[in-house]
Amino acid sequence: MLQTNNNSLVLLTYDLCVNSLSELLRAAPVIQLVLFMYDIASLFNVIIILLMMFNTSVFQVGLVALLLERFKGLLMLCAIYLTISISFHCSVVVLLYYYFYKRTTECLGDPRPHDDSG
Repeated sequence: MLQTNNNSLVLLTYDLCVNSLSELLRAAPVIQLVLFMYDIASLFNVIIILLMMFNTSVFQVGLVALLLERFKGLLMLCAIYLTISISFHCSVVVLLYYYFYKRTTECLGDPRPHDDSG
């Protein structure tokens, strides 16, 4: 049967630390975008957990309610963490794009580069 271990707790702690420290790297937008790959890794983690659940004999017999009852906490924690992480990263990306759009419009509106007197 599928068993949980402390590796998930270590990975969640590591991911939480990386997401928290990513705020310190706000000056480098490229690094911020690379750090958002953890959302994809978290999504793959949930998919792997579900695939492991689907490959158990308990699931194949049809006792899905038993599996959901046993791993309800794990699935809820993964769903909540993934939702919070994605919403946080979306808000940061929106702030980054807002900053770049504002900077671009200010550069386009600046008359100095368009001055013909040189």
